[in-house]
Amino acid sequence: MTAPHTIAVLGLGRMGAAIATRLADHHWDVVGWTRSGHTASAVETTGDPNDAVAKADSVLLALFDGPACQQVVDHVRDSLRTDTMVLNISTIAPAEASTLARQLGQSYVHAPLLGSVPAAAAGTLQILAAADQDALDRARPVLETLGTVRPINDAATAAALKLIANNSLAGAVLALRDSLRQADALGLPRAQVLDVLELGQLGGLVARKRTFLDDEPTAVTAEFTISALAKDMALLAAASNTPLRSAAGLADTPSVPEADIAVAATVPAVEDVVLEPLRAYIRGHATGDASHFRDAFLPTARIEGIRDGAFVSWCLDEYCALFHGQPAQDEPTRSRRIDAIDVHGTVATATMTLWHGADTFTDIFLLVHDDGRWRIANKAYHRNA
Repeated sequence: MTAPHTIAVLGLGRMGAAIATRLADHHWDVVGWTRSGHTASAVETTGDPNDAVAKADSVLLALFDGPACQQVVDHVRDSLRTDTMVLNISTIAPAEASTLARQLGQSYVHAPLLGSVPAAAAGTLQILAAADQDALDRARPVLETLGTVRPINDAATAAALKLIANNSLAGAVLALRDSLRQADALGLPRAQVLDVLELGQLGGLVARKRTFLDDEPTAVTAEFTISALAKDMALLAAASNTPLRSAAGLADTPSVPEADIAVAATVPAVEDVVLEPLRAYIRGHATGDASHFRDAFLPTARIEGIRDGAFVSWCLDEYCALFHGQPAQDEPTRSRRIDAIDVHGTVATATMTLWHGADTFTDIFLLVHDDGRWRIANKAYHRNA
């Protein structure tokens, strides 16, 4: 089948510009448009997407999210010819992909991409393409200029698979963050740590992102931004209706939104001031001195859990009354560990494991920042005898 002559690329951000340039370099007639006003020097651009669409046999959407896709499609729909293909490479929610497929019918190909800007420039993207066979055959010459086409049954599935793929990337970034934080706590040189991490399971990510991870990172343009990956994780959490740790972990990264995802791995551990009430709590158990608990908790705190088969809910005074100013007889064999802490502005959650003789406790804390310091607002616990 004859390949389309003109391609309108709507969206010339990092990925859209790289794709437009790749297509132009491979002798496609490309006209671009972007809402931001950015331009790709290798292609002709226009200020009105309808002008681009009116010239095009294929329209390629490279936009940030589902609402942007819907707005642009609504804006140019009257300019689409009946035989014009719409190829959507944007990362959007499964329901949003289904809606667009229903609106545009057999002219729509949902084709999210696996890979970032370098892969687009090299034509090595993996493309999850959902369309009927005729539409896929018509779109294939364009898509194969960009990478390898992997047919998918329907638009919603293609969109969902892209989010799952990005979830694995987010998990790798946060695993790298944990490794770098532990290395910092041990005082290990960053360069040496990165050298060793390149040898392991995170090696590919570390090697690709080394310029962002060094002690003195090079000023390099982001390939995939934290804000974009955080958006994708929020979409996945909403679509699956399942809690997703990476969604919160990326959204709370204190960095400029346009920073590369690798910058999320360099965020230092929480400040000691957040850990201090938890350490005071540990001192209370270690010494049996209830004054440490009064220092750790807000006066209004509740401590709740199952004790001897019944639910208990103690106020702070009732909890402190359990301690008599002396450590437990087996204190030398007891231990406690802060497992996790997540800070969200003026509130935080924390998890701790306590090994107390034959019992292991899991403590879950809610902390708040008030009057210049962090305190424990509530604690719930589980006892595993």
